[in-house]
Amino acid sequence: MKSFFFAYCGTWKIGLKMEEKMSIGLKRMLLLLNCAMLGLGNVGGPLLMRLYFLKGGKGVWISSCLETAGWPFMMLPLVVSYMYRRRKEGPGTKLVLIKTPVLLASVVLGVLTGVDDFLYAYGVARLPISTSALIISTQLAFTATFAFILVKPKFTPFTINSVFLLTLAAVVLALHTSSDRPANESKLQYFLGFFMTLAASALYGFVLPAIELTYKKAKQTITYSLVMESQMVMSFSATVFCCIGMLFHGDFKAIPREASEYTLGQSTYYVVLVLNAILWQLFFMGAVGVIFSASSLLSGILIATLLPVTESLAVVLYHEKFQVEKAISLVLSLWGSLNYFYGEFHENNKMKQKQDTETDVA
Repeated sequence: MKSFFFAYCGTWKIGLKMEEKMSIGLKRMLLLLNCAMLGLGNVGGPLLMRLYFLKGGKGVWISSCLETAGWPFMMLPLVVSYMYRRRKEGPGTKLVLIKTPVLLASVVLGVLTGVDDFLYAYGVARLPISTSALIISTQLAFTATFAFILVKPKFTPFTINSVFLLTLAAVVLALHTSSDRPANESKLQYFLGFFMTLAASALYGFVLPAIELTYKKAKQTITYSLVMESQMVMSFSATVFCCIGMLFHGDFKAIPREASEYTLGQSTYYVVLVLNAILWQLFFMGAVGVIFSASSLLSGILIATLLPVTESLAVVLYHEKFQVEKAISLVLSLWGSLNYFYGEFHENNKMKQKQDTETDVA
């Protein structure tokens, strides 16, 4: 819990400074912190969710709700934000920065996130982590496609090469999907989980660039404070959607019974639920923070790059098989990620040289 608190506070302090002066150094620090949050949540979230199901948990709606139930943690930095702005601007400082267009867009995107949460949780309940991870890796292709349609980012040769390598990594992983169906599941359950996970990949591939489009179309200045407000609205909306599903499915009443029957013990059951909520909130906040600091495509690339890490940990912790395809995929993913970062470094140097030349001419 302390590491989560300090990660948030550290990010928030940088965010405050960025709103006063958007220096390149501070923006890079914020990007690194958000990448770390995204990475921790992206790797730890699926593993803990799978642990919940492996040790006796059965609530798909419970797991989907936990993916965004950590939204109250964002209230602390938002309070700090208000106090900071009030000290600078005086008693007339607005309590909330978000305006109606961004608020409505955040609610809609939040509901879509709730749907995505359910689809993904259903897949994790039915499939091994290695299988669900490789299906989710197709999200990169969906993110790149929707980003090109919605926000039209500049595709450099490095970006195209990175997308190709990471997509190839997903194809290599897909070569071993036919032999890992759990013994206690029917073919119908397995394939339903497969296609639900694929739908989750496509839907979140749309949500990421849609968030970026919301920022670009907003009729107000987009600051990191506003991004946090928007993410809190999205997480709250997704949680409400999933809580309604829990209510109709009777999952609230099932929680005490599941806790008493949980293989690892009742107290461990609740620890798993709480850690699930924290890690997934880190993931969503990190993903949105990367979009704010860089782009939705980079967010998708980072998610895809970390998937082999999740698979490797699943092999160690849950004794899943580690085939040759997974090792090849890991190499391709790391290669694609490094290629992207080199491309970004190359483009930034070109822009800096151009700016220096224009300054010298002036």
